[in-house]
Amino acid sequence: MQQLMDVPLWLRLAAVACAGAVLGSLLNAAVYEFAYDRRRISPWQPTPEGVARRGWLDRVPVLGWLRLRRDAAVLGRGFWLRPLALELLFAAAMAALYWWEVDQHRLIEPLVPVATPVDWRALSGVLHLQFFAHAMLAAFMWVATFIDFDEKTIPDAVTWPGTFLSLTLITLAPLAALPHVEPVAAPPLIGAPLTTPGGQPVVDINGQAYFVTPVQPFSPNGWPAWLAARRSAWGIGVGLACWWIWGLAVADRTWPPRRLGRSNRLPAKLAVWWGRLRRDLLSFPLRNVLLMGTLLIAMVWFAGGPAWLGLLSGLIGLVLGCALVWAVRVVGSAAMGREAMGFGDVTLMMMVGVLLGWQACLVTFFLAPFAGLVLGLLSLVLRRGDAIPYGPFLCLAAAFTAVQWGGIWPRAELLFGAGWLVPAVLVACVLLLGVLLMLIQLVKRPFLRD
Repeated sequence: MQQLMDVPLWLRLAAVACAGAVLGSLLNAAVYEFAYDRRRISPWQPTPEGVARRGWLDRVPVLGWLRLRRDAAVLGRGFWLRPLALELLFAAAMAALYWWEVDQHRLIEPLVPVATPVDWRALSGVLHLQFFAHAMLAAFMWVATFIDFDEKTIPDAVTWPGTFLSLTLITLAPLAALPHVEPVAAPPLIGAPLTTPGGQPVVDINGQAYFVTPVQPFSPNGWPAWLAARRSAWGIGVGLACWWIWGLAVADRTWPPRRLGRSNRLPAKLAVWWGRLRRDLLSFPLRNVLLMGTLLIAMVWFAGGPAWLGLLSGLIGLVLGCALVWAVRVVGSAAMGREAMGFGDVTLMMMVGVLLGWQACLVTFFLAPFAGLVLGLLSLVLRRGDAIPYGPFLCLAAAFTAVQWGGIWPRAELLFGAGWLVPAVLVACVLLLGVLLMLIQLVKRPFLRD
């Protein structure tokens, strides 16, 4: 990776932008293909009826949409404008992300508490790995955002693959997680040393060397020995519990209606609820996914090392991200008198929690309600709408948290280091969301009144 840093920056940015445009073209196809109301608009999808067969020139990012203007009579006037703009925007976003994280190294440099010059070329592998992880996560959040805008739902076809790929990446490369910089007396199991341009280690006043390590569920504190020990029974227990909690979360847990036939008794409803849940857990593909995941988790646990700690960190982040969203969903539903968030928001934050960790998820929850309040009220005034998709606000807040991590973590790690304060902050954030949603309910009534 160090040789890659010798390539001129403008050439690397151009290559990233081109790759982003190609990926953006495929993401456009995913937005239309995975939506509940599937539309055959993208040239990467099967050709819709009534239009000429699409060729390879039509699949050229950005420019291909100019050729597809010929289909406006069938697909609608200006149908090509949004996908063209999205491809340009995603290409620019990927180039900006590369410049910010790799060239400006803004995720790690603000975390270094000493003024000693750092050899960033030696860290090029970590910088590119983090960029790749965030670009991958951005791609899935991009699709989820625009499907949610269009249909106010986030399909499992987006969040499931995103979750699996994130778990795979953090297992194979644990440093893909958000960074933490700390001085240590001995090299950590997972970490990359900070060195000066002369090859000397960057040290603190006590002579301890600084390492870039991944944020894990107990950061800024270290892993507890009972959980992180090689082939710990607690470790495999927690890992498998997290995996099966995910399975229970995505399975059909629909509670029966108020009156179930002639019986309205709780035992009858519990029997129906358990039957639905059991049937879904034993059906394809969820059954196979859960069993295969259980086997792979056991194999990684047996092998141990950085891969196991990376996977365990991702699994815990998945479940805690799910728990936080679920609390928001319950409080929001109580505040609004109806379902406040779709379950797609829950699976979305499961995916985000794997790579970014539960600490970043908490910051995301703190930021998303404010974006949702401002933009939601604007939507109510201009469109007089009643339902507001919350997934795009979660994605926007998660993206902001990731790229601003270098400035956020030094302020937040003191809070996360004081364990007893964390539950209090969680409760405060959830209650704050409930208050904000009640305010939305009060403000929107005059605009929705007939």
